Amino acid sequence: MKFLIVFVALFALAVAAPATQETQVLRSESDVGVDHYSYGLETSDGTSKQEQGELKNVGTENEAIAVKGSFSFVAGDGQTYTVNYIADENGFQPQGAHLPVAPVA
Repeated sequence: MKFLIVFVALFALAVAAPATQETQVLRSESDVGVDHYSYGLETSDGTSKQEQGELKNVGTENEAIAVKGSFSFVAGDGQTYTVNYIADENGFQPQGAHLPVAPVA
């Protein structure tokens, strides 16, 4: 009898579990060159990503890549959050309405 109760309880949990939905790629594009790249991606769950990178000071001691991009996603609260960023010789610099901002010195 105990086995039956445990089995029914586990079965009820399995049936009550939310169905997982497969995320599909809606858009995917990329361009990769010797001194630059870009890509974009959008999925059916509301996620999107875009990024462009460019090699700066080619052939010098200060050669580095500079990147600009953004990503968006739908959070558990149903709200879409977007982060825009730059990553270059000054480091990673994200900006978003939901991100805290350092006080002005």
